[in-house]
Amino acid sequence: MASKPPLIPWPVTVTLSESERFQLGKDLVIEVTPGQPDLERIGQDLASLLKPALDVSVPIKPLSATPSPGAIRLEITSGDWGAEGYEIAITSSGASIRGATAAGVFYGVQTFRQLLPWSVELRGARPHALSVPAGRVADRPRFGWRGAMLDVARHFFGPDDIKRYIDLLAYYKFNHLHLHLSDDQGWRVEIASWPNLTTHGSSTAVGGGRGGFYTKKDYADLVAYAAARFITIVPEIDMPSHINAALSSYPELNCDGKAPPPYTGIEVGFSSFCVDKDITYKFIDDVVREIAAMTPGPFFHIGGDEVKTLTPSQYKQFIERVQPIVERHGKQVIGWDEIVHATLLPNTVVQYWRPDASITPPPATKLVLSPANKIYLDMKYDETTVLGLKWAGLVDVSTPYEWDPATLLPSVQETAILGIESPIWSETPATMSDLEFLAFPRIAAVAEVAWSPQTARQWSEFRGRLGAQAPRWTALGINAYWSPKIDWQR
Repeated sequence: MASKPPLIPWPVTVTLSESERFQLGKDLVIEVTPGQPDLERIGQDLASLLKPALDVSVPIKPLSATPSPGAIRLEITSGDWGAEGYEIAITSSGASIRGATAAGVFYGVQTFRQLLPWSVELRGARPHALSVPAGRVADRPRFGWRGAMLDVARHFFGPDDIKRYIDLLAYYKFNHLHLHLSDDQGWRVEIASWPNLTTHGSSTAVGGGRGGFYTKKDYADLVAYAAARFITIVPEIDMPSHINAALSSYPELNCDGKAPPPYTGIEVGFSSFCVDKDITYKFIDDVVREIAAMTPGPFFHIGGDEVKTLTPSQYKQFIERVQPIVERHGKQVIGWDEIVHATLLPNTVVQYWRPDASITPPPATKLVLSPANKIYLDMKYDETTVLGLKWAGLVDVSTPYEWDPATLLPSVQETAILGIESPIWSETPATMSDLEFLAFPRIAAVAEVAWSPQTARQWSEFRGRLGAQAPRWTALGINAYWSPKIDWQR
């Protein structure tokens, strides 16, 4: 084709015709590999997407030996794509989307969705023609961890908001959502064995705003919703600092036995567990046990950042005592990069976040990279941005994109990098509209950094594909920041 189609993230290989197209008609059928309920669900979601434009309910049928004319075939089959890769083949008479796993097929469907006209995103009965260019796409991700983090503790975001964010992340092939479930300002998940965490500890938010929490049912529903979109929920209970909401809920967790008042400011580092009390570790054991039982994913995040009230020895001993608790409940520990100052268990993952931190992780340690001056999406775009902070600097639209994760830490090889994760901390965003403003367009840049080959990325070319996302985002109702540095096709 004369110009690149507006695909984000950009696939490994794209060959599309400038003249031949597959016209999707009312006789469209979606065929899926039999005995694959995940593919059945993906097919149903694709049919729901197409229904308003085609003005017909698209049937889902078992894969036939010979492709039906005008069919989209979703297939699990062996290939050179890896666990999350896929291949799309399109002719004038139909399309196939194949992967070694259902996740791969799901990501292929997201690419196929972007090949369709942006108007396919409009809901309601608006019949119009749909077609995609003929050709082939072969793809697989650069990194296995393509994550976003959302702070629901400083400001609470309800289940519907989280589901909305999950859908937007899935569209760009993210596969981890890290939920920061506790902090000084609020505790956000029900723990049956310590009920005052939610009756008291969840009642506040930054600035005195409304609190809130997820019941066990809410949380299980979010985990299942994410899993259906091949996103793993990573729960975080930040400790030993960032813990005032718990300390305010239970006096016995404090060294003096006195509960501090709830906190609604944004300072950090002032709170800490009483690390010498056995009750502290009983509390942690109960919390980890209950959350682990609700979380099928392999990870549990213990925080570990910005501790200002403990000695280095106390901090080290705390981290070393908490890691086995997490592993005993069947989860793999992940923590912010300060935890490298403790002796880490072999499976512990380090999440690098401090731009000025020069860390040398133990040999064989795996890392998730989240440098604040590159991919913290709660930083301001520029000096005029109303939302966001700027302690790590301004993070313009190009900032995440022009970063190569492999060059961040000279002592770390790319093989040690599980992937990248882009946080939004919620000191300033209080609504889903606020979150969308901070995430878009930067989250699309992060998606391409996480997925696409480094050699395929060039900012000057990406700007065009990014600008072409505008009508699709508008159709999806996204409150994006329309950066003046991008030529938006609106």
